[in-house]
Amino acid sequence: MKHYHSMKHWLKLDPQEQQARITAALEHNIDFKHKTSLGIPASKLDSKVFYDQAPFLKDAPFLQAIVQNPNHIGCHTLGESEHYFAGTQAIEREVIHMLCEDIFGAEENSYDGYIASGGTEANIQAVWMYRNLFINEYKARPEEILLLASEDTHYSVAKASNLLQIRHRSVPVDRDSRQIDLNALDQIVSEEKNKGKKYIIVISNVGTTMFGSIDNPDDYARVLAQHGLNFKVHMDAAFGGFIYPLVAGDHNVGFKNPHVSSITLDAHKMLQAPYGTGVFLSRKGLINNVYTKEAQYVNGMDITLCGSRSGANAIAVWMIMKTYGPYGWLEKLNTLLYRTDRCCYHLDLCGVRYYRHPKMNIITIRAEDMPASLAEEFGLVPDTHDGAANWYKIVVMEHVEIEMLKAFTDKLEAYCKQNKTQ
Repeated sequence: MKHYHSMKHWLKLDPQEQQARITAALEHNIDFKHKTSLGIPASKLDSKVFYDQAPFLKDAPFLQAIVQNPNHIGCHTLGESEHYFAGTQAIEREVIHMLCEDIFGAEENSYDGYIASGGTEANIQAVWMYRNLFINEYKARPEEILLLASEDTHYSVAKASNLLQIRHRSVPVDRDSRQIDLNALDQIVSEEKNKGKKYIIVISNVGTTMFGSIDNPDDYARVLAQHGLNFKVHMDAAFGGFIYPLVAGDHNVGFKNPHVSSITLDAHKMLQAPYGTGVFLSRKGLINNVYTKEAQYVNGMDITLCGSRSGANAIAVWMIMKTYGPYGWLEKLNTLLYRTDRCCYHLDLCGVRYYRHPKMNIITIRAEDMPASLAEEFGLVPDTHDGAANWYKIVVMEHVEIEMLKAFTDKLEAYCKQNKTQ
């Protein structure tokens, strides 16, 4: 990959180098046992319950971090932070640099970001940030703001609409291509403009939950600009962020695209980090709109939805990315894409209809082309658990090996042959 040569922060480190770096960071954090600190409402994990003298801990830096329990409250790319945990906060800052500059093409120091609790929080953080931006800078009234996303968008957008009391419109997509229906988008925008909507928050997908489909953010930008509306685009790359930008070559879902202002990722999906490890990234000058000035006892600005959060999760992301490096990660992705390709080849032989983006590791099969019993046997996920399914999806993660996929397609082929002879 041509852009891999210009990786500035994402470099492979061997386990000894990683351990030395994390140990040094933890030593730079507060030592509750040896430093007088009477006022901090925190401590390391309770040693009566979580034994912190186990000899294996010295060779397990992630577990060391969990035991020492660093709090990464706030956003460490912006202003001051709680200095008691400065050592491990620096590691989180490096993760944000790797993601923004090396994966999403941001200019140096042109962004902010933090490790969130997951994609849901990061999406809500984005909507909160833009709602406040429109209110602060343009004196917008809440009823003048619209939340716009495709019908394949994650349910966290409906949560954001409900929590922040912003009207949400869902844009239809084509059944086969899963691309946004541009005529429907234009009609929805026209309707909402006539009802007094002036400010639009767009959630554009990089790998939808059910289909792995990729929205084109420029489609939204073009239609909204034609209508003369003020808008901001947030990319929900919770699933696709750690795969699509790395295998797609040239793409428009990162910070090189002037329309893109913020991005969600989930390290606990493709990266296999512990659950509770999402990521929120945004351009400079935006996240200040959610500064909570009432949190004055916190050193630095509290501008995150979750407040206190575990520094160990940031260390997990850093360790995974540094263990693989960009080339090792690309090898892993290509292995998953090869398995996905092989499965699609056999589905084609069966004549089964499905959706699959060629640069993604999700295959979504039409329910009418396969028996529900087979979906249940192999653990495919339906698009709804409430009534009859329309689609079943396969997500080719590391544990989903070719042998498993072949066993599934063999049974599906037998079913298809039987149906043809009847």
